[in-house]
Amino acid sequence: MKWFSLALCFLALLASTAAQDRQLVWNDEFDGAPGSPPDPAKWVYDRGGGGWGNHELEVYTDNRGNSYLDGKGHLVIQALQPTPGKFTSARLKTLGNFAFEYGRAEARIRIPYGQGIWPAFWMLGADIQRNPWPACGEIDIMENIGREPDTVHGTVHGPGYSGGNGISKPFQLAAGRFADDYHIYAVEWTPERIDFQVDDHRYHTLTPASLPAGAKWVYDHPFFLLLNVAVGGAWPGNPDKTSVFPQSMLVDYVRVYAR
Repeated sequence: MKWFSLALCFLALLASTAAQDRQLVWNDEFDGAPGSPPDPAKWVYDRGGGGWGNHELEVYTDNRGNSYLDGKGHLVIQALQPTPGKFTSARLKTLGNFAFEYGRAEARIRIPYGQGIWPAFWMLGADIQRNPWPACGEIDIMENIGREPDTVHGTVHGPGYSGGNGISKPFQLAAGRFADDYHIYAVEWTPERIDFQVDDHRYHTLTPASLPAGAKWVYDHPFFLLLNVAVGGAWPGNPDKTSVFPQSMLVDYVRVYAR
């Protein structure tokens, strides 16, 4: 078994070296007074409704009821049902404040649950205003739909492979549901590949060879970050009588590293 021990030591050394090679270039630890807004120097809001291309039901707001710091080092994004059939939530993004090209993006999150609930941590190409989606590219680091409490998805969307044709893979917990605890969701992004991870377990790798024939690799320019909780939509379906509100996503931190 000596060879096995040596192999484990070598793998541990590689992991340690990789971690040391990372340089933290942007982060938010969400420290602040209870009820205060997320840092406006880092995050801006999408606002409004209209389905967002997915038949979603919520209206995104910048109201403190939908997004706030809890005073314990967490960002809370909360989906509310102010009246029957009406929903509000929040969608935060770093567009205009921060974007990066290549590296590692990770967040430690405790997601909500329930039919029709759709939390996400994701990225869009920072050129979206001159190259509308999907030409700008989209990297979904983590998505969960409430009817799959033990499963998250890592997905990319680009020209010729967007929407229902996005290139995706699920990751399933051995036991329990993701809403029961915090987990670290991450991508490692280089010019040649994108690796999706949950709690440092790589479960999905995308390379140019993964794309459909003739499709374009659009992951060679800066991307910005997004956090949101959607309600309803074509993929998760709408809330039903089992759905409970409010539902909250707690974000412990978001960090971006360069190599």
